[in-house]
Amino acid sequence: MKIVCLDLEGVLVPEIWIAFAEATGIPEFRRTTRDEPDYDKLMRGRIALLEQHGLGLREIRDVISRIDPLPGAREFLDALRERTQVLILSDTFYEFAMPLMRKLGYPTLMCNSLVADASGRITGYRLRCPQSKLTTVKALQECGFETIAAGDSFNDLGMIRASKVGFLFRSTEKIKADNPDLRAFEDYDAFLGGILDALG
Repeated sequence: MKIVCLDLEGVLVPEIWIAFAEATGIPEFRRTTRDEPDYDKLMRGRIALLEQHGLGLREIRDVISRIDPLPGAREFLDALRERTQVLILSDTFYEFAMPLMRKLGYPTLMCNSLVADASGRITGYRLRCPQSKLTTVKALQECGFETIAAGDSFNDLGMIRASKVGFLFRSTEKIKADNPDLRAFEDYDAFLGGILDALG
């Protein structure tokens, strides 16, 4: 049995924090897992910035409500789900993700949770499990699945490398250069073809 594990942001939808940076005019929010491999450091910095500028869940959700999937992402995902099981593994948060999941046809999503007070002030976050993408892929393999994984960031490399087949999609030049053995795609048609070839 085979299952495809996909990252969310940068692969199917725009980077939420980049959209938030553009909406707020605060460039520091543009930093993502493409730039910072240490997720805890990245999130602590984001939470501190939110606190500094008096921003919280309401403002982030307002931005997310206006985000659409990347052009062609819904069609790609629908075509892939016709052929195999697909699991979205993301470091985003359930408190953010549902409007985007609706626009993608409600694929199965595993991600993290935010800690917020009654006013919507974000005070922390809870990881679903340590190294959540890699841990999930390994658990699926223990259940008898062969995994095919794809993503665009540093935090996707673990699950990609642990899978039977792994791909990069619209990744950075640095990540592609540092991982020349990984097949990299830039458009959904070729990406779909690569995954279907791997499914056999």
